Order: sequence, then structure tokens, then C-alpha cells
Amino acid sequence: MSEPVVHYQRIVVKLGTRLVNSDETHFNTPMISGLAREMVEMTARGREFILVSSGAIGMGMRVLGWKKRPAALAEKQACAAIGQGHLMHCYHGVFGLLGKPVAQVLLTRDGLDVRSRYLHARNTLETLLSLGVVPIVNENDTVSTEELGFSDNDQLSALVACKMDADLLVLLSDVDGLYRDPQDPATLVPEITAVTPELVGLAKGARDHNSVGGMCTKLEAARTCLLAGLHAVIANGHRPGILTELVEGAGRGTWFRGNSCPLSSRKRWIAFGKTASGGRVVVDAGACRALVEEGRSLLPSGIVRVEGRFPSGQLVAVCDETGVEIARGLVNYSSQELSAVKGNSTAAIAALLGKRKSYAAIHRDNLVVWWRRGRVRTAHRARHLLDVPRLRTGVHGAAVRGANPTRSGGNAVVTETRSHESNL
Repeated sequence: MSEPVVHYQRIVVKLGTRLVNSDETHFNTPMISGLAREMVEMTARGREFILVSSGAIGMGMRVLGWKKRPAALAEKQACAAIGQGHLMHCYHGVFGLLGKPVAQVLLTRDGLDVRSRYLHARNTLETLLSLGVVPIVNENDTVSTEELGFSDNDQLSALVACKMDADLLVLLSDVDGLYRDPQDPATLVPEITAVTPELVGLAKGARDHNSVGGMCTKLEAARTCLLAGLHAVIANGHRPGILTELVEGAGRGTWFRGNSCPLSSRKRWIAFGKTASGGRVVVDAGACRALVEEGRSLLPSGIVRVEGRFPSGQLVAVCDETGVEIARGLVNYSSQELSAVKGNSTAAIAALLGKRKSYAAIHRDNLVVWWRRGRVRTAHRARHLLDVPRLRTGVHGAAVRGANPTRSGGNAVVTETRSHESNL
């Protein structure tokens, strides 16, 4: 049976340290030049590319003559400060020869989680793309801490893809994808629709001392794309012409198929944002049913406990009474107000706090619900659970399927209830 035609318009390409930094030079100019040429040619045909590049710390290490990645935060930040300028100089040179301008965009975690900063970053990237510029994104390692940073650039690339409405995330590595037996090329897994514990076990293995990620982090990044309804692929960046093949929906690699009903930009920001430290509301069984099965807003009457301190408008987790996160959303009350009104009816809330425009604790337009075969799984732990839940209306199927990605089919993982929300 023939597959539906796929058209990927906006593509995020992630290059790892082992691709950017060759053994012989500070910058793998031959390989990067080939990929740049492919991007420029496809950009001329109307496609858009955002490049997420590792390599700044690695280049700084080479300048300093260090062989092993430093463990101390200050030393990593120093290497990044040294290497970032070298890295962008190299990208300017490669793309400049092709007549294509590039721009450096450095992000920290709160640059995507804080709504105002996220919108500024998104608008900047959108403007760069409209001007025909290739944005080159990296984590701002010189100021990032464990609290403000990403665990790796695989995660960063997935979040950029989700929050920039990309159609495809291309994770380029030095291998063709995920193998059941790394010593046997015939065991390449061609397509994955659910990242299962078995596949995570296959991904565990050798890691390079100069890079942060590995196959496990790439699976987690691909899983994030599955959650958002996007496509992703892990492929070998050393293969000539690989990027063009992948963007055309073919090419050797391990594909991950998102569902046909992706989340809106606003819901993606909510789904993959960082919740307030300790900010959780615990709800009873009736509220769980209302959220998961009926797509309703969360009312204070269904809340049994409020944890942590947070202001109104903060992103918080919604958990059932066993502690499992069933949803997350933007709360309309501060933690102090919510503690005062939990379990109360609308009339009682009006008597306690006065009349309000909305009495919902979290309106459904500001809520993302996680669901799996009649029960829910935590979004906070989603990056580590790694067995993709399915949407209520999703398609049941095997975890590993044929060879080519399509925009239909696959497993969705979040429900989106919406009345008149903004697309941003």
C-alpha cells in the first residue's frame, strides 16, 4: 500500500559535537559544508531551516588543549565562552560562501519557559526565517546553570521544534539510527511509534567523553516530538545527501511518527514548559474524570490539596490523589487563594474572594491533559517514562513499523481541549 505524500516545510536540524568537531580540525568543514549546501538549495525551494548546533564547549577544549570534557561548571562555561565565537566564525564562513546569512541565537531554559521571553525568542526566530536567515541555536552555556539549562542539545532541539511549529526534527549523529544489534547493519529499526523500555535498553551503551548526549537522549528528544504530534528522525550526518533525502520523507534512519492532530503553539508551550518549583494541585477522582474524559476546566471544588507556593498565572502540575500528574496548566489563583477556596462551590468562592470573571482554577484553554489507555501518566516524568501514551482517539498499533514516515497514523499522547484559544 502506498504511503501518503509528506511535505516538511519547517525543519529543525540538530548537529552533535561528534559531527561538528572532527578529529583533525576544530570544525568539520567538509561535512558541514555539504549539509549547508543542501539547506541552501532547499531554502530556495521554499523550505525553512533552524540549525541547533553543539560544539562550542568542544571547540573551547581544543583551543585549550584539553582532551576530556571538564566536570566543573565554571570550566565548562569558560570553554563555551572560548568556543562559541570560533563556532559561529566557522558557520559564517561555510554559509557565507553560499551567499546565505546566519544568526546566532543563544537560549537558556527560562528563555522558553517564561511566556514573555518565549514569545520574544519565537518572534526573533520567525523574523530571521522571514528574512531568509538560517538561525543557529545553541544553549547559552556561559550563563546556564543546572536550574536554567537543558540537559543536552537533543532536548533543546526538540523543544525548539515543538515551540517553533516545526514539521520535522532531524537528529544527525554518526550512526544511521537505533540498532537492535550495533554490529549488524541489517538490524536498524526503521520506524518507531512508541518509545518503549525495550528500545531504551537498546539505546544504552557507549558515550563519547566530549559530548553530553547519546542515543538515549535522542530517544527522549524524539519522544517529546511524538508528544507534540511532530515527526523526528535519527540519521547519519556523514552520509552525502542525507538531509535532502530525509526532508523528502525517505533516507536511511530511524523515524518517529507524530499523530495527525498536533498541539497548537500555546498548548505546546504549556505541555513542555517548566512548572513552578513544587507547584502542584491535587484533585479528586471526579475532577480527574472531568479533565480526562470530558475535556472540562478544572474547578476549585475538585481540588483536595495545594502544594508549593506560586502566583496567579503560573504553570503548575495537576495530579491525582496517588501523585500521578494527569495534566498541567496556567492557574487562575495564587497558591494562597487556591488553598482558601479548594473544595468550595462557585457561590462560596464569590463570598470568600468576591466576584471574578472566571471561577475556574485552570481554564481548559490553558490546560494540557496526559492520558494513556484509561489512565494518565506524568508529564514531569514523561522524558524518563519513555513509553508513549496514546490519545483517546489515537490509533493502536505496534511500536515498530515500516520504513517511511507519514503525517497520519502513529500515536498521539496528549488531549487538547480548546474553545477559542490564541494560537500563540
